[in-house]
Amino acid sequence: MVFSSSLFLLFFLPIFLLVYYVVNKAYKNLVALAASVLFYMWGAPLFIFVVSASIIADFYLVRWLAVRRGKKRRQGLALSVLLNVGLLVYFKYANFLVDNVNELVLALGGSEFTWVKIALPIGISFFTFQKLSYSIDVYRGVHTPLRRLPDYALYIILFPQLIAGPIVRFHEIADQIEDRSHQETVDNRLLGLFRFILGLAKKVLIANTLGEQVDAIFALSGDSLSTSLAWIGIVAYSFQIYYDFAGYSDMAIGIGRMIGFKFPENFNNPYISQNITEFWRRWHMTLGRWMKDYLYIPLGGSRVKSKRRLYFNLWIVFLISGLWHGAAWNFVVWGAFHGLFLVLDRLFLAKLTQRMGKIPAVILTYVITLVGWVLFRAESFIQIRDYLGAMFTWHPAGYELRPGSEFWFFLILGGFFAIYAIRPGIESWQNRFLSEPTSLKNYFYRSIAAVLILILCIGFITSSGFNPFIYFRF
Repeated sequence: MVFSSSLFLLFFLPIFLLVYYVVNKAYKNLVALAASVLFYMWGAPLFIFVVSASIIADFYLVRWLAVRRGKKRRQGLALSVLLNVGLLVYFKYANFLVDNVNELVLALGGSEFTWVKIALPIGISFFTFQKLSYSIDVYRGVHTPLRRLPDYALYIILFPQLIAGPIVRFHEIADQIEDRSHQETVDNRLLGLFRFILGLAKKVLIANTLGEQVDAIFALSGDSLSTSLAWIGIVAYSFQIYYDFAGYSDMAIGIGRMIGFKFPENFNNPYISQNITEFWRRWHMTLGRWMKDYLYIPLGGSRVKSKRRLYFNLWIVFLISGLWHGAAWNFVVWGAFHGLFLVLDRLFLAKLTQRMGKIPAVILTYVITLVGWVLFRAESFIQIRDYLGAMFTWHPAGYELRPGSEFWFFLILGGFFAIYAIRPGIESWQNRFLSEPTSLKNYFYRSIAAVLILILCIGFITSSGFNPFIYFRF
C-alpha cells in the first residue's frame, strides 16, 4: 500500500485518523502500532514475522547493553549491528552477490551455483538504519532505551515513514514516542493535512505525469535516442525522482504532524545548490546526517591527519550510500561519482563555482547531477554509455516520440518550483508557510485549496493506472 493510492486515501488514512483521535491518550500508541502492522502486512504479510522477530531481539539486546560497561557493552553493540546489517545484507544483497559470483565462475569455465531468489522486505533499508540509530544512541548515552516493547516497535515500523523515510534517528523522536500530547494541537493537525496534500500533489500530478514519458524515453534503444530526447528524458527524470521522493517525505511529515510527531525535514530545494557538497546538504538530508553521524565521524571525519584519509572517508561513505540505494553496480558507480565530486569540491571545485557566480554555479551543479541521474536510472552500463553519448554528442532524431501538452505543463511547473527558492527570502517564507501556525482566514483559504487539490489528485489516480513509487523497492 502506498500513500498515493485510492485505498490509502479513501479508507485507510481516514479510518486510522478517526480512531486515533477518539481513543484515550493511553491507547494512541497502540492504535498507531496496530495501523502500522496492518499497513506493512498489506504489502508483505509474511515479512512481518521477520521484522517482528528482529524488533524483539533488538529491544532486549539494547536493554541489556544499556546497563553494561566496558567490553560487554561494546559486545552488545557489535551484536546488534551484526544482527541488523546481517539481515540487510542477506535480504537485499544475497541475490546480487550470488549473481556476480556466478558470472565470475562462468567466465572461468566453471558451473554456476543454484540459488533460490530472496524476496526483499519492504522498507528494510530505512528501518535498518533506524534500528542501528537506536542501538548506537543508547550505547553512546545520547538517550536511555525505551521502557516498553510496543513503543520500540512503533519507532521502527511507524507507517508514515516506514517505507521511504525520512530516516528518523532515535534521539530525535524518543521523547515524542512516550508523550507528544503537547503537539497534538489543531494547528498541527491542519498544517499536517496541508503538508500531506502538498506532497500528494507533487507525487501524483508532477512525478507520475513525468514518469510515464521518462519510461518511454529510457525504453528506447541507443540508435533511436536523439540528443534532444535524451536531455528531455533526464531533465524530466530529475524532477520525477525529486517530486516522487520529496512528495512522499512531505506526506510522511504531514501524517506525522497530524498525530503529534515532528519528523525531520528531508529535502530543501536541492536543485538550487551551487556545488555537490551543498546538494547533499539539501537532498535526502536525513540519510546524509545519518551517514555523517554513524559512519563518517566514526571513521575520523574531517579530523584525520592526512588529506588522503579524508578523501578515503568521503569515498567510503558515498560508495556505501550508493550501494544502500540498490543492489546493482550502477548504484555503486553513482555513489562513487558523487564521492568524486565531493573530493573535487574540497580540492578546487567549490572555490571555482564560488567565483563563477550563483546562476552559473547552479547550472553547472545541476548538469553534474543529471549525469549522476543517468547512472542511477539506467539499467545497464551499455545503456549508460548510449544515453550519455546521446546527451553529449549530436544524435539526430531517430524515433518519433513527441511528449504531449500535459507533460510539458508539469515539466515547466516542476522546473519552476524546483528552482524558485533561488531568489532571496523564498526559503524562509517557505519554511514559515509549511511549519508555522497562521490566522483563521489563511486556514480557510488553504482548506479550500487543499480540497480542490485533493479532488484533482484522486481524479488523476483513478483515471490512470500509472502510479509507481521509485523508492518503494529500497
